[in-house]
Amino acid sequence: MLRSDTLASNTQGWAAQLRAGDVVRGPDVARTAVVDEPDVAAAAAEVLLRRQDDSDRTPYLLTGPEPLSRAEQVRILDAALGRKLRFEPVPVDIARARMVADGRPERLVDALITASTRRPESRLVTDDVEHLTGMPARPFAQWAIDHSTEFGSRPSPHTSRSL
Repeated sequence: MLRSDTLASNTQGWAAQLRAGDVVRGPDVARTAVVDEPDVAAAAAEVLLRRQDDSDRTPYLLTGPEPLSRAEQVRILDAALGRKLRFEPVPVDIARARMVADGRPERLVDALITASTRRPESRLVTDDVEHLTGMPARPFAQWAIDHSTEFGSRPSPHTSRSL
């Protein structure tokens, strides 16, 4: 059995906010070791393709290399995008309303909000990705660089547009 900590791809939910400005607003949830989804996929492939024996330890908890808060994730995106970003915590009810207004299904929003607000702070980092794949878990900074184009770029206020 594989379990993953917070997936790095969850930050793609901030893309609309970052295309519109330099502030990510959301609930300030517990710090977790954000894991890159290709690491999860590689670990899953290894488990599916190799012969398992009774000595294999499960469940595997797949984590990234370091626990990060939302504010820290935004600072890392700031560096990857070359922008001055900031995280602004908002109450859960406001975050929920914004997620629903963005078009996410209410049941999904409720599940995400419930999971994130009940999750305890975690400093846990495992070596399960490396144990399964032979490669260390990739840092969130690499994920941010790899996915930077998904967050768009805002034109500089000093850039003029030609018609």
